[in-house]
Amino acid sequence: MNKKFSFDIFNTDKAARRGRVTTAHGTFETPTFMATATGATVKAMKPDDVRATGAELAICNTYHLMLRPTAERVAALGGLHKFMDWAGPIVTDSGGFQVMSLSKLRTLNENGVTFRSHLDGSAYELTPERSMQIQHLLDSNITMCFDECTPHPATPEQAAQSMRMSMRWAERCKKAFQPREGYALFGINQGSIYPALRLESAAALTALDLDGYGIGGLAVGEGQEAMFTALGAVVPALKPEKPRYLMGVGRPDDIVGAVLRGVDMFDCVMPTRSGRTGQAFTRRGTVNIRNARHCDDARPLDDQCSCVACTRYGRAYLHHLFRGEEMLGPILLTTHNMQYYQDLMRDLRQAIEQGALDSYAASFHDTIARGDIEARL
Repeated sequence: MNKKFSFDIFNTDKAARRGRVTTAHGTFETPTFMATATGATVKAMKPDDVRATGAELAICNTYHLMLRPTAERVAALGGLHKFMDWAGPIVTDSGGFQVMSLSKLRTLNENGVTFRSHLDGSAYELTPERSMQIQHLLDSNITMCFDECTPHPATPEQAAQSMRMSMRWAERCKKAFQPREGYALFGINQGSIYPALRLESAAALTALDLDGYGIGGLAVGEGQEAMFTALGAVVPALKPEKPRYLMGVGRPDDIVGAVLRGVDMFDCVMPTRSGRTGQAFTRRGTVNIRNARHCDDARPLDDQCSCVACTRYGRAYLHHLFRGEEMLGPILLTTHNMQYYQDLMRDLRQAIEQGALDSYAASFHDTIARGDIEARL
């Protein structure tokens, strides 16, 4: 049975919020980190294994799915939930970032973007209306407005022009979006690193009365301090009763800092991409399992982690898998990283519930600073 889309806040700790989002395909607890299923799959993991980490929300990508297998084909096969065996809520990115970063011969104008596929060079046009149509066909629970992800660096003039066009596109997205019970449309705040532009964008999105807010155009090379400055400016200007989603972020310390500043939702390819290339995230920082220092080390990656990589295998075995280019290595390390990120979000939620987020953040940073090598001494 469909349920109304809603966001309930249960606890706050200064700017941080502990809540729950309800959609037509179930609920997810916030703050949350989404499982990145760009092409309708979390790379190197089965859906049941993704769910076992505690992940409740998946994100797929409009750009990739419009190219292959096409939104029309997914719709004919029953929508993304059935297609990829994910019964829970799904977010779809609008495709704006990927058009900027992946496509060839891109031409941008007021109507939208024409580009050639990075797969085979075929020509496509993506407009706000077409992005809404694709995301509807995919049966996404949270549709993102089509926007231009402002590149970094950008002058104030370039950032203003880009942001204002994205806000005009957001108006067109709202008109084209087909409302359904339990489904939502989020706008995307833009403005690069310039607080005044971020506030102008926030005002434009507030006037549209959308269901939630993405915060885009960050974690694109501006650095953590600039990102936090932008968040500090824009988050208080967004309607507090609606969820806030920092797009494409990120590193664990970025997530902790953003939660402290009132962000509710996150996504990033980092845990899965890093897992495939031999980098593990642990409570003492990152570990490159390819390094020779692990070849005789029987310890788990993280002795506080409940994943299969940590409870059944030692570092020496994981090191062996990667050095031998065995498929199991990326599978185990991806699973571990997904578990680490879900554990981090669980701990952040508990800290907010207990009114102890500041002390949790201090302990988090202190443990990371001590590093992984010390744990061996």
